[in-house]
Amino acid sequence: MRLRDSFLPPMHPEGWKFIPAFALAAAILWLIWPPLGLVGAGLTIWCYYFFRDPVRVVPLGDGLVVSPADGVVSAVGEAMPPAELGLGDGPRIRVSVFMSVFNCHVNRAPVPGRVAAVAYRPGKFLNASLDKASDDNERNGLRIDMADGQALGVVQIAGLVARRILCFVQTGQQLEAGQRFGLIRFGSRVDVYLPAGARVLVAEGQTAVAGETVLADLTSAAPVRGIRRD
Repeated sequence: MRLRDSFLPPMHPEGWKFIPAFALAAAILWLIWPPLGLVGAGLTIWCYYFFRDPVRVVPLGDGLVVSPADGVVSAVGEAMPPAELGLGDGPRIRVSVFMSVFNCHVNRAPVPGRVAAVAYRPGKFLNASLDKASDDNERNGLRIDMADGQALGVVQIAGLVARRILCFVQTGQQLEAGQRFGLIRFGSRVDVYLPAGARVLVAEGQTAVAGETVLADLTSAAPVRGIRRD
């Protein structure tokens, strides 16, 4: 079972809206010219893997903040959280994870807690790797209130190719760490706005796995870990 899932991971239900269209296009292209059909078949396989939804092993522990997305940590630094989330007027440490069109795009809750706000804002479709995408692009944000009274923001940001942000949760819903809460089509970014005092445990350029990679610790007093690029 595990070997099979490594090659044919489960697919999110959203994918079934696209697979038939890709497969039909591939068949038509094959009838027109077989090499084009092979290209269509390759795109159909890509579409399946884009919507893959593999099982993740979520680390549990007080204060752990797990990555909400698969991809590369594109930025770590202070930034103002979206005003619509009600996270205060001051800057927070923001960790951004950029998803390419080859990453799994199912988004997961970084911490357990209650969804205190869900806020959608229309906008542009700039390259999601750009810093200004956090302010200018279409986005959907969640404010998650944790049991200890701290609040965290997680924001789905549309990218250059992405044209649809999906959010599966509502205000008042209780989430577990690593629980699926949304999906973005096709290529995008997710920002996490951490509470004051959080210890960031990742660095720019590091690969993150949704629901598994620990981005930060909200309780540890240990010094921030260094990194080595090799």
